[in-house]
Amino acid sequence: MPLVVGASWEVTVLDESISSEDFSNPSLSPLQRYGADVRRVRLGRSLMQKHLATGTGYSVSYVSGVESGKLLPSEKFATGCDRVFGTNGLFTGMLHRLEEGDHPTHFVPYVQLEQKASHILNFSTTIIMGMLQTEDYAQAIFRAGHPFESDEMIQGKVAARIRRREVLNQDRPPRLWAVFHEACLRTNVGGPSVMAGQLDFLVKSAARPGIDLQVIPFTAGASAAHSVSFTLLTFKDSPTVLYSDDPRGGRLCRTAATVASVMQNYDRLRAHALPPDESLTFVETVRKEYMP
Repeated sequence: MPLVVGASWEVTVLDESISSEDFSNPSLSPLQRYGADVRRVRLGRSLMQKHLATGTGYSVSYVSGVESGKLLPSEKFATGCDRVFGTNGLFTGMLHRLEEGDHPTHFVPYVQLEQKASHILNFSTTIIMGMLQTEDYAQAIFRAGHPFESDEMIQGKVAARIRRREVLNQDRPPRLWAVFHEACLRTNVGGPSVMAGQLDFLVKSAARPGIDLQVIPFTAGASAAHSVSFTLLTFKDSPTVLYSDDPRGGRLCRTAATVASVMQNYDRLRAHALPPDESLTFVETVRKEYMP
């Protein structure tokens, strides 16, 4: 179908309409631009959403969510788009750049390792670990940390963080074990409704196979008071890696002696934490304090 070039052309393909402004709007977030590009190529191939859904192995609602910029696509969806469109890795590469562009440079190597890990062992002191944050919680965290940045930049960072959950949807996802100090549950991020939603999400996440959550209560005393937040990534065929934050930024450590020492510390933290079932009951109790 020929396109009519003009200031505001309108294209109708297979009963779907899209205007040029949808593609060129400068206020679109990176995620929305990705979705607009998927839609642009799909329409250029004269395909309906149901055709792309079939070709990628997802539902029509999933395709719609990606195209509208409301849903961060998975790696599988991006490679499916390249297969259906014949774009030779274009959308997969765009997805990687979308993700990396919204992470600090020092954090990108960690994200790449996280996707390959067999176990993710996390200890958090005051803030819920990124992989288990809700969108509203992450939004509040990033806005507090970047008060003068644009909404587009904040949205991009939130989307990149939420996408990290996709690793848990793999055919063989990593085992996730998260230990939270009670301060994570008590630090009021974003207000009562945001915290209530965040704690609900923790309980829901813990119901999934392969995810264990534990809480170290204030009553445990000094057991975790000296610790900083950190994550240990274990792999089937390579040594364990430590990621931790300090005032200079996050750092990866592969030194065997350091990693072994932190692993021992993690075992002690788990020993001082409430058992998983009691931990979930504790989370549910704190949640009611935010929104009865």
